[in-house]
Amino acid sequence: MARRILVSFAVVLLACMQLSAQKARDVSGTVTDARGNVLPKVAVTLENANTLAVRSYITGQDGRYHFEGLNDDVDFVLKAHYRDYWSKPKTLSKFNSEPHPVVVLVIPID
Repeated sequence: MARRILVSFAVVLLACMQLSAQKARDVSGTVTDARGNVLPKVAVTLENANTLAVRSYITGQDGRYHFEGLNDDVDFVLKAHYRDYWSKPKTLSKFNSEPHPVVVLVIPID
């Protein structure tokens, strides 16, 4: 009898853990100048608003960046740095339900 109760408890516990597991999502985008031209070799940072952990990505010639495996229950702040210029920070909200949001970052140069 005790064994059945223990097994039942374990099954319920595993089911609850799976329901509460966080889903992962991606974010991608491009970095442009004020005129909309893509900028190569730009450092893009992604900061976890809870832990303040930072990940970085250097764009290619096409100005694109991509981050994978992001917790969908956390806000993230994206910024781009090019030479002596920074983009305005953009927040990827945990309330944004898109699985693959696209965020364009603009460096204020002409």
